Parts: sequence; C-alpha cells; structure tokens
Amino acid sequence: MLENFRLRVFRAVAEHLSFRKAGEQLYLTQPAVTLQIKALEEELGSKLFDRTPAGVSLSEAGKILLPYAERLSQLAELAESELAGRNGRAAGPLVLGASTTIAQYVIPRHLAAFARRFPAVQLQVFGENTEQIAEGVANGRFGLGLIEGPALRNDLTIEEWFEDELFLVLPAGHDWAGLREVEAEKLAGARLVMRERGSGSRHVAEQVLKKAGLRLGMLNVAMELDSTEAILSCVEAGLGVGFVSKWAINRHVAAESLVAIRLAGHRMVRKFSFVTPRGPEVQAAAVTMMGFLKESLGTL
Repeated sequence: MLENFRLRVFRAVAEHLSFRKAGEQLYLTQPAVTLQIKALEEELGSKLFDRTPAGVSLSEAGKILLPYAERLSQLAELAESELAGRNGRAAGPLVLGASTTIAQYVIPRHLAAFARRFPAVQLQVFGENTEQIAEGVANGRFGLGLIEGPALRNDLTIEEWFEDELFLVLPAGHDWAGLREVEAEKLAGARLVMRERGSGSRHVAEQVLKKAGLRLGMLNVAMELDSTEAILSCVEAGLGVGFVSKWAINRHVAAESLVAIRLAGHRMVRKFSFVTPRGPEVQAAAVTMMGFLKESLGTL
C-alpha cells in the first residue's frame, strides 16, 4: 500500500470511533493502534482524538485531518491502480454501479470471467436506478457506472455501450396477446405497471409515449415498482401491463406466462452506456472493466 500506514490507522479509528474496532479491522491489537495514533500525533504536533468516559471523538485537529487523509487514500489507490494497468495487470478496488436491468440481466454472467482474468481487482457491484448511479459516479461513490437511460448531467462523461429495446408485456390471457403490436392510443385506457421515477426504463417509455401523442396525464399508472422482476410478477398476476427490457422477458415468454409486443409505429430503443467522472481521474480498473465489457459484446 502506498498510503502512509499511520494515516490508515487514523482513518479506521475515525470511522469506528473505537480503537478496539479499528484494531479488528486492521488485524492489530488495541495497544498497537494506540501506539500508531500516538506516533502520528507526535509527528503532527496535534491531538487527533478526545478520549472521555463516554467514548472516543475526533478533536478539532482530527476533523481537519480526516478529509485530507481520505483524499490521500484515494490518490494512493488511484496511483496503484494506474501503475498496475501500465504493467498489464489491473489491480485495486473498483466499485461498480449498474442500473437495475443491467445488474440483474446483462452483466452477472460476465463478472466471473472478469474476476478470473483480473484477480487483483477487488470488485463490488451495486444495483440501483439510472439517476442514483449517475449521482453515485458524480460524488465518487462509484468508480464506474452502467446506465440504461440518459444521465441528464454535465459533470459526467457518457460513452455508449450497446442498444436495448423495451417491449410491452402482457399476461398470456390478455385481449392483446395475439397481436404483434398495439396502437398507442389503446394504452390510454390500460392499467400500467411502471418503474419508479428516476429509472431509465420509465424515462424512455414516457418519452416514446409522448411522441406517440399520449400525454402523461392520460396514462393510468396503477402501480410504481422499483424492480423489473416486480413488474413482471405483477403483470403475470393480471394487475396491468408494463414496459420492460428484452433482456428480462425471455424466460417468461418461453414459459408462455407473458407475451411481449411492440407499440405500433414506435420502437422503444435506448442505449446502455458507461458513466465516468468528467476529467482525467478515471481509475485504471474502471478503464479495464469498460474494455472487458466492450470485448464481451459478441457474447451478449
């Protein structure tokens, strides 16, 4: 680790406000943690923690040091990752944020292959909606984002990955089940089961329906759900019809529990995209993941 070890110990104590818990995290004894903090305080000439019978808290000097220590840790990780990348071996932590459809249906089968090829990358994956992923990349929570709708921000870099299409899904016994497509105006009287606001699927569906002449106020949104699987279950139960990615419907269509049709005269097409922070600070591990997923397009 390039990071100064005493600063690493300091961050652990500041995180837990406990010398014992910091020691457990770092596999150190409590006296060893105390010794490292004392040495750092002597080196800086400032007391970093206040110790009282009520517990441990950051001193004013500790509060000043903490954000710098966190930034130094991030810079050390970035340096290690980029140096490893130059040597042809991606390494270091990568926190990947993937919007729901991508996280559930697109990338799972590729993660094991990535882990085998790049074992030195410590990968964490979180699935949230497009808006949350974009925010997470912007505030540094995610090193790389995979989204399924427009990010609608100017502080991020968006790079298209590949194209997806949404279909209208119906229960197998629905009146439209024998059709290949349905006119948009018929949806004005239908009960719609939709993803929550902030979802890429929701945004794309609304934009296409508006182009087809349906004002959003004309739609009967019977239920909003935060996952595609929940939408599919509700449609199967007869609670309404909904729009979902082609990636999510194969199993249900094969089982003949759902039918997928298009909107007449309108394809609901969207782009799956990579999202990175704007600027030169993209992690080498994130660049490696992007390259790997681009290479995998032929197997998607």
